[in-house]
Amino acid sequence: MSLSPLDISIVLAYLAGIFILAQWVSREKAGRQKSAQDYFLASRSLPWWAIGASLIAANISAEQIIGMSGSGYAIGLAIASYEWMAAITLLIVGKWFLPIFLRNGITTMPQFLQERYGNRIRTLMAVFWLGLYVFVNLTSILWLGSIAIAGVAGLNQDVALVLLGAFALAYQLYGGLKAVALTDIVQVSLLVLGGLLVTFITLGQIGNGSVTDGFMQLWQQHPERFEMILSKDNPFYKDLPGLSVLLGGMWIANLSYWGFNQYIIQRALAAKDLREAQKGVVFAAFLKLLIPAIVVLPGIAAVMLAPGLERPDAAYPTMLALLPSGILGLVFAALVAAIVASLASKINSVATIFTLDFYAKRAPDASEARLVRVGRFAASVSIIVAVLTARPLLGGFDQGFQYIQEFTGFFTPGIVVIFLLGLFWKRANEAGALAAAVGSFVLSLALKLLWPSLPFMDRMGVVFLVTLLLGVGVALGTRASGDRDRIRTDDVSYATAPSFNVASLAVLAILVALYATYW
Repeated sequence: MSLSPLDISIVLAYLAGIFILAQWVSREKAGRQKSAQDYFLASRSLPWWAIGASLIAANISAEQIIGMSGSGYAIGLAIASYEWMAAITLLIVGKWFLPIFLRNGITTMPQFLQERYGNRIRTLMAVFWLGLYVFVNLTSILWLGSIAIAGVAGLNQDVALVLLGAFALAYQLYGGLKAVALTDIVQVSLLVLGGLLVTFITLGQIGNGSVTDGFMQLWQQHPERFEMILSKDNPFYKDLPGLSVLLGGMWIANLSYWGFNQYIIQRALAAKDLREAQKGVVFAAFLKLLIPAIVVLPGIAAVMLAPGLERPDAAYPTMLALLPSGILGLVFAALVAAIVASLASKINSVATIFTLDFYAKRAPDASEARLVRVGRFAASVSIIVAVLTARPLLGGFDQGFQYIQEFTGFFTPGIVVIFLLGLFWKRANEAGALAAAVGSFVLSLALKLLWPSLPFMDRMGVVFLVTLLLGVGVALGTRASGDRDRIRTDDVSYATAPSFNVASLAVLAILVALYATYW
């Protein structure tokens, strides 16, 4: 597969256009300098469409597109549960979490922990998130993205890696979150358009020009690929353990990712107001329902169009080889858009946490302009470190990324416990939060070693329940937070607008219909 001159022109036009647009939308009026709130929270002025699109753009990158297509090839539609369950999680975040965060003027998740518990837990989790974002998230997106870019464009992988990092940094370095969020509607539109083109063309290949016939043939000839709930005799049960997907550990992973993850929740924290933030998360929930049609169906189609692939992750690149010139350029630009948008989001969140949770605490008199300069410096350092460490961390072994993801999952149950107790139980204190953080890692590691056959998702569910009891028990046995708890919840209203309620019911109805159809 190679890009034609037309394809290359389309990709270059996208790169130039999105860069110019990012600088234009984040410009300041003559004589006005960017403040820290401008740079890190887009002046708290984001509209709902920017919030929803940016949530998806931050989430979907090369590992989702290529990895989930590969899972579609190997497992089938069951992998879509990650996307469809996330839609419900977004509704929970919008109704129950955002009212508290926005009422208390929260800018970062470590800040919430300090306002609720104290300084030690804030520092511990800020260090954890910075390490996770730089050495796991940035490196994995750069590495897997460079593999995809090099494979399609014929570039040397190291060159592709450096170019991706440099462009993602330059794209958001001046404008900060506003540059990222206000251009993500373009990124997501391109991602959806390009992804649907791949789906339609691959299904059309199966159905001799008819997308509908192609889908029905695929379903009829490979019904096992359309089972949402896997039985215990399925070889992939350990990855997606039956009803646990709906009732167990996936909730823990989703609540942690969509509710308490800085580079995700930062978009909603930058909303004009609560109603706008809630409209944004509903928009994102609807987009989540669509994502499997873009990233999973092409992988399932590859079962018929390219049987016998050595590696499932080759499914999506193999389907790209079916695209005609011009369309390939558009889809390749969509792939680049997904990678760049996700990278830029994580770079900005690293800069936000470093500047507001570390530097600003140690330099309380720093000017707004200095905080912005420190943020830009932190952003630059983070991507340089990620570029330099991507190959050493991930290039030497095939399962490196999967292992690191599972390792970070050791902390996920504890994170959810800490935030849920902090949001909804006033007796929770820092001692209980620290016990939950440490207990989550120790219990996860112990179960991993003593019960290796336990599915990862089930392990997270078990650890969550035990850690919850531990956090509550320690809190009850130690002194209450007292004046250290500065989070107000007594005057928070969880009532939502009729439009939010109707849209939420629509999302739930669609999900019920999907699971009933593909049970």
